[in-house]
Amino acid sequence: MFGNWLKTTILMAGIVALFGVVGAAFGGANGMLLALALGGVMNVFAYWFSDKMVLRMYNAREVDAASAPQFYALVQELSQRAGLPMPRVYLIDEAQPNAFATGRNPENAAVAATTGILQLLSARELRGVMAHELAHVKHRDILTSTIAATVAGAISSLAQFGFLFGGRGSDGERTNPIVGLIVMILAPIAAMLIQMAISRAREFEADRGGAEISADPNALANALEKMEHYGKGLHLAAAEEHPATAQMMIINPFSGGGMQNLFSTHPATEMRIARLRAMA
Repeated sequence: MFGNWLKTTILMAGIVALFGVVGAAFGGANGMLLALALGGVMNVFAYWFSDKMVLRMYNAREVDAASAPQFYALVQELSQRAGLPMPRVYLIDEAQPNAFATGRNPENAAVAATTGILQLLSARELRGVMAHELAHVKHRDILTSTIAATVAGAISSLAQFGFLFGGRGSDGERTNPIVGLIVMILAPIAAMLIQMAISRAREFEADRGGAEISADPNALANALEKMEHYGKGLHLAAAEEHPATAQMMIINPFSGGGMQNLFSTHPATEMRIARLRAMA
């Protein structure tokens, strides 16, 4: 638990520092102070409301025992096995098979799955996936991933705003447009690198924890294999629009290649499957 709080603190500090760098590039000392203050406010806001923001981005709808009885019962059974409070349960009307967990702690957690994953996987495989998501909740790393998802996107927007509208340094001179362009390109990359440093190991741990909760490592391995194969070419619109949220998903949601996959926050699915098979 201490390790996750340390990661969260490092993430928050790194993001505030990035806000300061972007602010200084476009507004000198005054811009840096303003951006640092904005970064601090964003962290507080993200702590309390980032889960609601992410669920809204994905148009997730909350379900219960009446509206999705089998899925809800599956999550309920796994929560009891894991010794966790029952999270809020959401469905996302998207064909791509994927899922994520969000919230600031186990008492305020939510799990979400696409309708595509319910159609693709068997009940046993879906159980493995949701056990993985509940492992994120149990490890208390959902706060880290949710803050990263919301604030990293804000850094990109701030850098783009500064470049488009310019700024003035402490001496009153306009910001060099070349410097502004470099900052606009590098700031989002730096935010992604912070996410990568924290989240890749997190997925391996959630795979292991999920396999322990479900007592069925092969179920999750089979699910990952199916999702990797059948998810290719299926777009997840919200992930494309908000790429900073991609690291919350159980598998990389980007259907194409390019820069988004180059900076993937997920370890190779083949490696994850191999580790789960070894556990079994």
